[in-house]
Amino acid sequence: MLVAVVGDVHGRFFRVEEWVEELEKNLGEPVAAVWAVGDVETFATPDDHRRKSTKRNMPAEFAAYARGERRMRREFVFVGGNNEDFEDLERFPHGGELVPGVRYLGRAGVRAMHGLRVAYLSGIYAPTRFDRPRMPATSAESSKQAGYFRQADVDLVRAVPSADVLMLHEWPRGIAGRDSAVARAGARGIRQRHWPQVGNPHAAAVVSGLRPRWVLCGHLHVPHAATLRWDDGRVTRVACLDQAARPDGGFLWMRWEGNIVRAVGWGTSGEVNWRPGQPWDERQTASRIRIEPRERRGDEMGAAPSEDEASEHSQPPSVPPSAPDVP
Repeated sequence: MLVAVVGDVHGRFFRVEEWVEELEKNLGEPVAAVWAVGDVETFATPDDHRRKSTKRNMPAEFAAYARGERRMRREFVFVGGNNEDFEDLERFPHGGELVPGVRYLGRAGVRAMHGLRVAYLSGIYAPTRFDRPRMPATSAESSKQAGYFRQADVDLVRAVPSADVLMLHEWPRGIAGRDSAVARAGARGIRQRHWPQVGNPHAAAVVSGLRPRWVLCGHLHVPHAATLRWDDGRVTRVACLDQAARPDGGFLWMRWEGNIVRAVGWGTSGEVNWRPGQPWDERQTASRIRIEPRERRGDEMGAAPSEDEASEHSQPPSVPPSAPDVP
């Protein structure tokens, strides 16, 4: 089974469909499903997109699907990010189909998809909101807080007994060290010494407890690969994706046989970049890191995290340091 994974879409649905079609042509087989890791922006009208979207002036292409002018060719499934049409998504706390072929998984939980157990946690961590109730998304401020997960969401996904895949929006803390490629490159303008604290500790606790085969995430617009090895012999591979601006870092495909991934490739060429026994680490992604000019970072890549989004230090532990695979 062939699955395509896409980073933060930010309204670029037509581009994602083009990438899927190009991948299918190059591999000579159909994509069974497209998995998106949040910040999808399913605004039903262009006016909604202009009025509600934050940080970016991105295309309002989902309106064509909402009006029935286009139909998604392949099943498109996504977790929520921190930039979404929350007024609509909040109608489906446990997930639902927004238009034919486009399904929101919900806030947190696990689902069976194509024979795989896929756990998910939507949103990002904000310490000032984590223990407060979620408000209805009816204004600019209340829509923003809808993009933060709560303790109940984390508890729900931590109660999942097992999963093949964990889909997140924000990175789990502890997957990029000071000497990682993202740290050395100064990606997102983050200083090298701060990279061990990038990501949130609650997602890290979920990863540590669940220990899935694969973790997929986005949010930072930086491609990054890491392998986590556990004391019981299990291995978790993490794939962080760039936004859907460039396919080399924002789009990957996975060929599954049962619940085992037999091949992974970045982009649409169909070239295999990883097979079992090969390293899954920053060698997969270092060349894919693109550093935006500093003057553009606030508009295209998003502003620095707000106080709400800043992670606290006295929280659950990070995941263990990443380690390269050995054949």
